[in-house]
Amino acid sequence: MAALSPNLVAAAFPLMKLMPARYILDRAAADSALHTGTRIVETTSGTFGMALALLAASRGYRLTLVTAASLIDAKYRSRLEGLGATMIITADPDGNGDQLRRLQRLDDIRREEPDCFWPRQYDNPGNALAYARLAELLVRTVGKIDYLVGCVGSGGSLCGTGTFLRAVFPHLVIIAVDTHRSILFGQPTGKRLLRGLGNSVLPRNLRHDLIDEVHWVGAYPAFGEARRLLREHGIFQGPTSGAAALVGRWAARRQPGARVAVIMADEGYRYADTVFDDAWLASLPGWSWQRHSEPGLLTAIAPASEAGWTRFAWSRRSLHEVASAQPIHRARPD
Repeated sequence: MAALSPNLVAAAFPLMKLMPARYILDRAAADSALHTGTRIVETTSGTFGMALALLAASRGYRLTLVTAASLIDAKYRSRLEGLGATMIITADPDGNGDQLRRLQRLDDIRREEPDCFWPRQYDNPGNALAYARLAELLVRTVGKIDYLVGCVGSGGSLCGTGTFLRAVFPHLVIIAVDTHRSILFGQPTGKRLLRGLGNSVLPRNLRHDLIDEVHWVGAYPAFGEARRLLREHGIFQGPTSGAAALVGRWAARRQPGARVAVIMADEGYRYADTVFDDAWLASLPGWSWQRHSEPGLLTAIAPASEAGWTRFAWSRRSLHEVASAQPIHRARPD
């Protein structure tokens, strides 16, 4: 745990996805669905795949990971393959992660090898259940929590932790952090520069009815906040953590009498040659980082630019309820 301000605490992880990966594999082994030598297959953008690779290497499982060309860099791929993972890289011409294409490839593998094991990180309830440990750690370390802030990709970490914490603190406000052109909260899918959160499919582990407010953070504010965390706090986390910290800092400042906890899931080493490299940032079109103090308040869901940060009152409604109550913008993002 790290204190970012008097009323803001961060749960910062080098590899948070080890919790759900270990939980899911342990349950599968206990149910005799997983044995030494079994092939595990999964679609991943990186961190869940790394968690599976570490566990597969130590437990004697074979592992095949399906990812998109826009989601994996050469160094990270080399680390995964060094752990024994077989990598299948699908084309991604639109730069949105093309989850559907990846799932189709995964289905092909499962037909070819029916005895393989698919952890199903997006839909497996074990993903969310694994975060009972994080909820317990927060309660033991922090005590009463009024706000929980976290990014959403599979929905497991925020919804799992939030479910357990709200059982203890019914007043808990849950703020979801997404990025523009992710479909999780009603935006149209599109190319996303900020990775590690968002999705192009709707996972079952995302419980919209738990969410009080949604923030969409663009890549540039997330990059800038990740660098600020390193410079001002000595915390070396990736841009997904930067996006969560930005929103957490806003919530803590807005409610100084409340105690805010933010989940920061990804380490910074993967981004040493990008987010933490001045030359790479300077090569981005229109790159600038101005410290944002307030997000734009939306009355209708709409995407924004990579420099944008917006919020919307979700009010614990289903996606269908929100879509039915107000028009969802479908125009091309700026």
